Amino acid sequence: MSAVNMQTANVFSFHGGIHPPENKAQSLQLPLGRPSLPSELILPLGQHIGQSSRPLVKVGDKVLKGETIAINNGFLSSFLHAPTSGTIAAIEERLIAHPSGLSDLCIILTPDGNETWTTLEPLSNWQDISKTDVLAYLSEMGIIGMGGAGFPTQVKLQGAHKNPLTHFIINAAECEPYITADDMLIREKTLELVLGIEILQHLVEADNVVIGIEDNKPTAIAALKSLLTKRNSKIQLAVVPTKYPSGGEKQLIQLLTGKEVPSGQYPADIGILCQNVGTCVAVHDAITLGKPLISRFTTLTGDALKNPQNVEVLLGTPVAHLLDYADSEQKKLSRLIMGGPMMGYTLDSAAVPIVKTSNCILAASKKELPAPAPEQACIRCGMCEQACPASLLPQQLLWFSKSQEFEKAEHHNLFDCIECGACSYVCPSSIPLVQYYRHSKSSIREAREANVKSDLAKQRFEARKARQDAEAAEKEAKRLARQKATSSKATDAKKAAPAKVAPTAAAPISDESKKLKVDIAIGKSKLKKLQKLLLEAQENEHIEEINNLQLQVTDQEKTLAALEEQLAKTAAEAPVAATATTTAKPSPAPVSDELKKAKVDVALIGVKLKKLQKQLADTPDDQELKDKITAFEVDLKAAQDTVSKLSESPQPSSNAATPEPKAAISDELKKLKIDAAIAKAAVKKVEKALKKAEEIQAPEIESIRQQLQEAQQRADELEKALANPQDASQKTEAAPNSADADAAKKRKIDLAIAKAGVKKAEKNIQLLKEQGKDESEIEASEWPKKLIEAQEKLATLEKEQATEQTVPAAAAPVSAANVDADAAKKRKIDLAIAKAGVKKAEKNIQLLKEQGKDESEIEASEWPKKLIEAQEKLTALEAEESTPVSAPVGKTTDAVTKSEAKAEPEMDLANQIKKEKIAVALAKAQINKLNKRLESTPEEADSIKQEIASTEQRLNSAETLLEKLIHSQTNMQENR
Repeated sequence: MSAVNMQTANVFSFHGGIHPPENKAQSLQLPLGRPSLPSELILPLGQHIGQSSRPLVKVGDKVLKGETIAINNGFLSSFLHAPTSGTIAAIEERLIAHPSGLSDLCIILTPDGNETWTTLEPLSNWQDISKTDVLAYLSEMGIIGMGGAGFPTQVKLQGAHKNPLTHFIINAAECEPYITADDMLIREKTLELVLGIEILQHLVEADNVVIGIEDNKPTAIAALKSLLTKRNSKIQLAVVPTKYPSGGEKQLIQLLTGKEVPSGQYPADIGILCQNVGTCVAVHDAITLGKPLISRFTTLTGDALKNPQNVEVLLGTPVAHLLDYADSEQKKLSRLIMGGPMMGYTLDSAAVPIVKTSNCILAASKKELPAPAPEQACIRCGMCEQACPASLLPQQLLWFSKSQEFEKAEHHNLFDCIECGACSYVCPSSIPLVQYYRHSKSSIREAREANVKSDLAKQRFEARKARQDAEAAEKEAKRLARQKATSSKATDAKKAAPAKVAPTAAAPISDESKKLKVDIAIGKSKLKKLQKLLLEAQENEHIEEINNLQLQVTDQEKTLAALEEQLAKTAAEAPVAATATTTAKPSPAPVSDELKKAKVDVALIGVKLKKLQKQLADTPDDQELKDKITAFEVDLKAAQDTVSKLSESPQPSSNAATPEPKAAISDELKKLKIDAAIAKAAVKKVEKALKKAEEIQAPEIESIRQQLQEAQQRADELEKALANPQDASQKTEAAPNSADADAAKKRKIDLAIAKAGVKKAEKNIQLLKEQGKDESEIEASEWPKKLIEAQEKLATLEKEQATEQTVPAAAAPVSAANVDADAAKKRKIDLAIAKAGVKKAEKNIQLLKEQGKDESEIEASEWPKKLIEAQEKLTALEAEESTPVSAPVGKTTDAVTKSEAKAEPEMDLANQIKKEKIAVALAKAQINKLNKRLESTPEEADSIKQEIASTEQRLNSAETLLEKLIHSQTNMQENR
């Protein structure tokens, strides 16, 4: 029956795989060897995946063979036992078998040669006790997976109970070249293997138990078949074709079940569990004999060994001791590898010890494992994709790894790579693909750890901030309580005074309302912060934080609702109390309000002054700060004097009425102060902008200067108004509504934005031309369309402004002398700026000539264009200067209308001339550029000559049009 089962065990296939030379026969020529005891055993505390073990012994302790010397240090950890009897010589850092070549903490055991065992306690009743107790016993015996990463066996078996198991697979494939340790183990300990499988089957309760073994192990297959048939066992034996890496866990599962483990999941998630044959034998020895894991089968092979063979070696034995046992030839030894040639890693030293996962020591000669060929460029042949057993895209992963696009690499399932080396083996360009993938995985893990640390730091910071906010709120509540107590005392004093007939009860109610409003404001602020934290936690998917913050938000909302309800009740009760206690007497005297306001001003100015003094301590040379401090000190002294005067002045009688005009004047004065401060700040801001523009020689200097002039004028006017507040208030009453001024200001802003839009579009079109784009490409871009829109908008706004300027002139004659003076002053400033622009452009052109630049290079620069613009502007301004301004006020409207009618075509003509000059300059620069290209690349002569011809044609047409436009402008000026 069992034979039938073994024959009908289905074998499937998996994608990819390779067939490297096996080289297994060398190590199977000799029987199993047992090396002698070395002079010392080096036992690393981290022989498994997860946390390192914790030592139980100290230096100088005597230990027996099989005695526990280190215990597990957490869930994912294991025990460690003494491989022989002896003395603990040291607990120190030693080199270990690891790809990094680094050291780790090790227990150094000096053998005494007696091999004295500790008392062994086998678990004979393993079938009667609970499975949890059996797993705990296996943990104490130090059993781990002996075929892969060294996963603690009890942890793996516990995970198997998450889902019902359909298959329990024993991995005997041993697909890696050179390695025959599992093959020799099956031959030597066939019965122990089967008994160990039966113990594990009892623990996992799987429906099917299958041993997967490659067909290149005929002796081991025959031994298993014979024993399984003899015992009438239900264990199935599946012989799979020899193909690397059929021994990989996911690949063997696919071979024996036809199921593929989904990305990011474990075999247990689909009801399958795998164990290595070495682990099964170790489980048998632990349960049946009471022996912990202190030795293993290891293959010693390679051309540098005279006697390659398999040995049963004690853990902690130095590799050098095994090389001596197998008669290594140091002259032939080129590379020493722990593991096989595909997935193993090079050892820098032979002093490293054997650990629980060491299945092979390969001492290779230079001929056997030559140095890898130099890496070449990927030829995109696709062989790596065909060989990949995980169905990945190695070529894509390589590009993502090289460009450090780790998110894309993860999206392409980088972590599904088992690092088997099949892709590197078939690569014709000798690219070390696996090394790139390992580096990318390491970088991603480091980034994840950094993110976790960052999140923890953020949580700590937010907790600290919340604590500080709570403390601040508590201080504020205490301050309000003290204030309430003070006001209550004052009320009691008023009641006790004989002159007072009936004090109002409104003061305490007012204080209570005030306190409630402050509490509500603090509560709202806290609620906003909590809601923000909750939103961030939801975005980052931090479940625990979301639940905690949601509770806090709910509690805060309830508290806030209660405070608002209490405030509403207090507000409802206030009118009733006021009606009951109020006679014909007015509310508290206005003098007390002024005193209160003056005290607030003193406090605010004091706070600002302290802040500025701190800043001055950091930057003692800042003159601006010193000026501010001086101004604030003056304001503080004035405010303090006001407080003193108001405190000394007698309380007005209760019948005295507060004069309304004074309050109005006070409000107007306050508004003037605010406007003056804003105007001063605006002046300073524009001054800074102008300074920066002059440093970088920005083209907007003129507009910034104009803004500075306007801001300074506004500040001066406000300063004058502030000096005579009474006059200012009267002017304000007499002045028209400020809506017109706001509208005019808005139009100016819109006009400036429109001009900037036109400039930006023209600049980008010019840039496209300089880049050698032809007219069709420029037209296809967005800038011509944007230029037209901006020009239309600018024209509309200029017409609106002109209309608005003519209406006031016709409706209400303004002081002609002031207008003429301002206009003359502005023209002089503009004229000076224009002259400076002309001089600057001429100077820069002269500088270019002195530097040896030819005419084409000078024409290609920006300065000829700027010179033309500056000269045009200067000419226009000089023409305006020569025109008489003193026209009668009554004819202002007609003059403006006529000048506008003339100015519009002149402006259009000037703009056209400007554009054509730019086009001429660009065409010349393009021709020079093409001539240089023709000299450097004569092979492209035909196409370049065509481009030169078309550009010359454009240049001729532009020059012709420019001459016509200049002629038209001259005629227009003469007619005028």
